[in-house]
Amino acid sequence: MMARTRITIVDGPVPAGGTATPSGAGASLVFEGVVREGEPRDGDAGAKIVALNYEAYEPMAQRMIERIGDELIEKHGLIGMEAVHSKGRVAVGECSFRLIVFAKHRKEALKAMDEFIDRLKRDVPIWKKPVWKS
Repeated sequence: MMARTRITIVDGPVPAGGTATPSGAGASLVFEGVVREGEPRDGDAGAKIVALNYEAYEPMAQRMIERIGDELIEKHGLIGMEAVHSKGRVAVGECSFRLIVFAKHRKEALKAMDEFIDRLKRDVPIWKKPVWKS
């Protein structure tokens, strides 16, 4: 049984895979954030996003992601969470973020997943900058 949130920050795209479902889990939810092709820039009809460059203040980002996950494990009675986030360049179509939530039941897992992603985007010092194709 997982006691805490496991967080990994990787260079480049998030690799495939994850952790085996722990004992007692009736739900194992996986969310993957994938870089999507962006809209052309204003005044430059040919330019589209081909990648995102992620920058992170790593020590703080790691601590904050763990804290958010641990708070949500307690709040929703989860078994555990695992998060992997990219830093550096991630091309269109590649995964930049994976969150796995382990719970006894789906409802608490779904609530926790939604709340985790909202807090990650709002509170964690990870920034993304588009890479434009000219």
